[in-house]
Amino acid sequence: MSIRELLNPSNSTLILIDHQPQMSFGVQSIDRQTLKNNTVALAKAAKIFNVPTIFTSVETKSFSGYIWPELLSVFPDQQPIERTSMNSWEDKALVAAVKATGRKKLIMAALWTEVCLNFPALEALAEGYEVYIVTDASGGTTKEAHDMSIQRMIQAGAVPVTWQQVLLEYQRDWAHKETYDEVMDLVRDHSGAYGMGVDYAYTMVHGAPQRQVK
Repeated sequence: MSIRELLNPSNSTLILIDHQPQMSFGVQSIDRQTLKNNTVALAKAAKIFNVPTIFTSVETKSFSGYIWPELLSVFPDQQPIERTSMNSWEDKALVAAVKATGRKKLIMAALWTEVCLNFPALEALAEGYEVYIVTDASGGTTKEAHDMSIQRMIQAGAVPVTWQQVLLEYQRDWAHKETYDEVMDLVRDHSGAYGMGVDYAYTMVHGAPQRQVK
């Protein structure tokens, strides 16, 4: 495999690290509601394409609080891997879960960028994994902290991506009708002006009935 090879649903794993309230409170590099929107959308993309997804959390009951319910609801049967270490790659259960997927392309997002994304990304790279860091589903305590951490990971070999890039790299071809409708619904729910444009095209150009949103 190579970072030049496109991501696809059968060669990658998604790891979501510490998207918890206390960690969110410290984020200053991105609007926190945008951060939540992007992360939930990323998880939904993984679900649409049946990509193995791993949740991990740190000190849930003693400090950080539970992972956002909107995120957990995407995979309601998924049990997050609970840790004490800031570096999730030091947790044997997390590493075992990654190895069990048999995949070498790891898509990672975390709070905070400078710690909970940086540490495991560098460790995974050192062990021969290809790491793709989702910059708009991660947040740092300052913009500088986020940006410099992203730069450090890029210099070590990580590949920066965004949540929508991952989604569209998975879809790849609009002729893939088995996922088309779900992808379009995800875009309309989470992609801002792009999603509004899709709604407009469906109803005003193609005459589709207005979508009912629950």
